[in-house]
Amino acid sequence: MRSWLAVLVLFCAGALAGCGSMYFYPSKEADPRLEPAVRGAGLRFEVVHFRSGDGTDLTGLFFPSTATANGTVIHFHGNGGNMTSHALFVAWLAKERYNVFVFDYRGYGSSAGRPSVRGAVEDGVAALRFVFAHPGVDPDRVVVFGQSFGGALAVAAVAKSGFTGVKALVLESTFESFRSIARDRLGTLWLTWPLQYPLSFLFPDALSPRLLIKDISPRPILFIHGDGDPIVPIKHGLALYEAAGEPKEFWTLKGAGHTAAFARQSAYSTDYRPRLVKFLDEVLAPAAGGPRR
Repeated sequence: MRSWLAVLVLFCAGALAGCGSMYFYPSKEADPRLEPAVRGAGLRFEVVHFRSGDGTDLTGLFFPSTATANGTVIHFHGNGGNMTSHALFVAWLAKERYNVFVFDYRGYGSSAGRPSVRGAVEDGVAALRFVFAHPGVDPDRVVVFGQSFGGALAVAAVAKSGFTGVKALVLESTFESFRSIARDRLGTLWLTWPLQYPLSFLFPDALSPRLLIKDISPRPILFIHGDGDPIVPIKHGLALYEAAGEPKEFWTLKGAGHTAAFARQSAYSTDYRPRLVKFLDEVLAPAAGGPRR
């Protein structure tokens, strides 16, 4: 029995030796649905190029507001595909008086390099730096929106960047720590289920949202999570909410799965898109009055 366990541990350790990469499922291919959908919605975008802190070449899409912008939203996408398969979660905000910036982490789309957690956080800081220097952006009116894995990266990037112009953070379907979500995934496999706790310690946790979320305060944080999410169970969002400082609020989507609030075909988007716009308008409203129009 001991020899069997030893073999299992060695096998799993070898399989997880590059465990940081297990979080990433990048695609280099552009989603062909993006451009027709953007044109059909009366939107436009500019392809932009910038560099991460270590010189890695990165690519993004800038969607200018269709009217005078109330602010700018920077989107951190999830761990699959690339920005072209996630942009429609947020591009609609350009018709609600918000510039929108989406970008690819290293190893995704046409961005150079190979994916890593630390590298992706550095890429997120570079995206913030790019947006704050953009001539069409008011640097005092920026909100960061992270979905799923992108939410974890967004917390780390905002906490470590020092950019005070980030006025609020929106997190949808985000897990509390890299180690805890790894434990959840290991628990779904018969081979790794018996060792899900010891094996989870092979996963670095220093950049986990739970450890850094307190550094976002006193900026408002909005948490959004479906209580039927099979990928990142709602317990993660609730734990992260508890770890965050004030001000904060939590929206529970009854019966919803993963990142369901703003998807184009989602039954929830009719209610939650206007609610998000209201939240953005309120957090960016001048102290003396309502949102700038």
